[in-house]
Amino acid sequence: MARVELRQLRYFVAVAEELNFGRAAERLLIAGPSLSQQIKALERDLGVRLFDRNRRSVSLTAAGAALLPHTRALLERADDLKHRAGQLSGSQSVRLGYVNWLPPDLMSRTAPVARVHVDAWVAPSHTQAARVADGSLDLAVCWVRTEDLERLGLRARLLGADRLYAVAKGTDTGDLPARDADVLIDDDMTSWASWNGYAEELTRALGARAVRISDGAVTGPAFFEHVRRCTRPVLNSPKGQTVPLPSDLVRREIVAPKVYWTWSLVRRENEDRAGVLAVIDALCEGVGDLGINAADAWLPAGDPYALPG
Repeated sequence: MARVELRQLRYFVAVAEELNFGRAAERLLIAGPSLSQQIKALERDLGVRLFDRNRRSVSLTAAGAALLPHTRALLERADDLKHRAGQLSGSQSVRLGYVNWLPPDLMSRTAPVARVHVDAWVAPSHTQAARVADGSLDLAVCWVRTEDLERLGLRARLLGADRLYAVAKGTDTGDLPARDADVLIDDDMTSWASWNGYAEELTRALGARAVRISDGAVTGPAFFEHVRRCTRPVLNSPKGQTVPLPSDLVRREIVAPKVYWTWSLVRRENEDRAGVLAVIDALCEGVGDLGINAADAWLPAGDPYALPG
């Protein structure tokens, strides 16, 4: 029998309790199609059908009902083991760096397993990844490519994803094809290496127009001045995702395709400290695919989570 993951067992219990895939997916904070695929994979690995389902109802099969109490007991023992391990590793300090985004519940999720110290030096993605590689940090939340991970000896897990949008003049708030957007690319490769690499691939792959700048205005107040000067809507960067727009500018959703930027939690490939690994599990377990593998989503080819082909 193939290896069964605890995550899949938690999904099974959630669906069994809700008897509704949509509600279970909301409870688990994952996409509905991903949940359905995981349940099918679990049924395949166990060799039994757990649910009878049609368009209107979901019910436990006899095998599912028989396995449910044993699954709950197994998960309780796993949680107890994790708690005991957390008590042992909770004295460990874990140094975490970031660029501009952190999960809002980071401290509450990691407090049971380790003392997380968020590094005060907010630096670009490539810098934070390099600091993990050289041991200055234990973990970092940043954007990385597969080639970066291989070159630096790092591993990554998906932690978050931003769907990027465009900022435009006027009053039209309708959807905008990606090819009709401008993308700012800054001459400063030290500060903007990650964004420039992402933006250049986006323009090549999707047909958006590159606009070369030299004033660091990929984000911040000067970004809005570029929007006012450009003749087309301008793609917003991850660093500007939550910044309020001036009253004379509007947000337009990028479609055909939807454009995503991923946030990874990176660690050293040979990391084996219980506290660090426990923090990773606490933050990344149950994240799901966040929509990045949908048919109408785009990621650069070098993104660690891009599907092959």
